[in-house]
Amino acid sequence: MPAELKYKAFLVDKKLIDADPHFVDGCASCHKGDEKGVSREKAHAGFVKRPSSDLKICGKCHDNVAKTYKDSLHFTTAGLRHGVSGRFSSKEQKIFDEKVFQKSCRSCHASCGDCHVMSPKIGGITTGFIKNHQFVKKDDGKTCAMCHGGRVYPEYTGDYGGSADVHYQKGMTCLDCHKKAEFHGTASVYKTKKEVKEKPSCTGCHKIGDEKTEKAKTSHAQHNNRVSCYACHSGGTYRNCYDCHLGKGATSKPGFILGLSPRDKKTVTTLRVIPTVRNTFKAAGIAMEKYDALPNYWDAATHNIKKRTERTRSCEICHVEKQDFLTKDKLLKNGSKANELLLYTPKPIK
Repeated sequence: MPAELKYKAFLVDKKLIDADPHFVDGCASCHKGDEKGVSREKAHAGFVKRPSSDLKICGKCHDNVAKTYKDSLHFTTAGLRHGVSGRFSSKEQKIFDEKVFQKSCRSCHASCGDCHVMSPKIGGITTGFIKNHQFVKKDDGKTCAMCHGGRVYPEYTGDYGGSADVHYQKGMTCLDCHKKAEFHGTASVYKTKKEVKEKPSCTGCHKIGDEKTEKAKTSHAQHNNRVSCYACHSGGTYRNCYDCHLGKGATSKPGFILGLSPRDKKTVTTLRVIPTVRNTFKAAGIAMEKYDALPNYWDAATHNIKKRTERTRSCEICHVEKQDFLTKDKLLKNGSKANELLLYTPKPIK
């Protein structure tokens, strides 16, 4: 391949240099190196490939954003740490932090440039520059989809099977629901995404009591705070993962699982399999002494919403046929004992 084509993506158009304030102080203001160097080697001495990994670089101009983003879950990946830490003893937690979290989980860390300039590598694959070297405000198809393309994004677009989410069909993007405060963070420090106050909710747009039909009003009033919106309005199966970290790769299977939420034990919701098996971290010397303290199923915000599903059409699907509810005979073999706390049998209709 000719050199001029091979490195075309790295060329910065002069029109862009003149129009975009990010280039006012030259390349070295972010990437370091020596702009006066007359050879490639001298010019790239001390070159920083992904400068936004150091938030001080972006913080020179975007101070308010950098201050909050340093504590955001996208930057800290704290959710990956705290999601599994309940299974560890204090000794095992230290081992996990040193041998697993810093060397593996932290690879999901997202810098400013990963969303606004160039996508990160996921499994060795990257989409490269979003739009040559232009700074892009948003492009969820190349940024959100790159990191969340294993489950969420293909469910949303319908690429995983079935129809696309009704919001996607109406032209909505990820950022129509997930606002920038959720990504950039606030003054609060969160351990998991469930704690984030800025996360979207269905009732934020669809107020209970504003339904157009009496049937919908009655159904929502009866199920409010007892059944999640997803439990009735998920449009079909979604991706569940099994056997992760066993040295043979994860197994993905479509499924639809209903049970009690492990967060409050009062709400029936959609559950997704979290494939942390008993010997997941065996190679690191972690036996997970408190493995049974957490379940293998977690409440899932599915992204394949439909207004009308078989559950919205017929009460009998749940209350008579008890379709898709997690039962003892369906539980993962050798799974956590905490899984049994999520079993739920719908009551007959009076």
